[in-house]
Amino acid sequence: MKNNKNRVGLFNSRWFVRIITLILAILLFAYVNGSKLDNVRHGSDNGKNSILTSNKKKTISMPLELNVNSDRYVVTGYPQNVKIAINGPSALVTTTANTQNFKISADLTALGAGKHKITLKPSGLNSDISYQIDPKTITVDIQKRKTVTVPVNVVLSQKKVADGYKLGKATASAQTATITGSVDEVSKVDRVIASVNVTNDSKKDINKRVTLQAVDQKGNTVSVVITPQTTNVVVPITSDDDSSSSSSSSS
Repeated sequence: MKNNKNRVGLFNSRWFVRIITLILAILLFAYVNGSKLDNVRHGSDNGKNSILTSNKKKTISMPLELNVNSDRYVVTGYPQNVKIAINGPSALVTTTANTQNFKISADLTALGAGKHKITLKPSGLNSDISYQIDPKTITVDIQKRKTVTVPVNVVLSQKKVADGYKLGKATASAQTATITGSVDEVSKVDRVIASVNVTNDSKKDINKRVTLQAVDQKGNTVSVVITPQTTNVVVPITSDDDSSSSSSSSS
């Protein structure tokens, strides 16, 4: 009975109530601050996730690559560059735009001669990035490749030079040139010319490197590849006095 009275007295004592109250206050304080810390952590995580998952869109220009048997075919009608709009995670889009470590190509390997409509596709582009290519499709003209060898003709702008002087026979370092292109274009070529400008007051030999041109019968340039691209042309110019002296000496 005495022990029970002591216990009842302990529970009813002022110090016991104060200790219990303090313990409860500490527990409540710890709970409230723990909840705030969790909220701060969740807010920080959400901020990080927001940064990581924010999307970005960017348009860049890329060279168009053709997958074709260039030994057999010549392709015309395609653009040299196309635009692609990429959309995805901001950091990934920025890296992709800066490095451009992917390709945009047109696969022509299974196609023969003729006109074809091709859908352009990227290769090596990250799967997390969506894209839109402009133009989405192109029309190309595939023709069989042809190569022929033709003589080089020197063409002078005029035959008149300074008074008392005359032109000699012009010569080119390249006597022949090889032209390569589609069958249709090569068939249009009438001749390959090396054009040299001659002025009215020319008194000295002309020695210059000129670009070769493939032209049709009307003198219009034909779109073919010429090898070599240039040649050195020499046009001798002599005075009438020199010619007279040479004639007298030979007599």
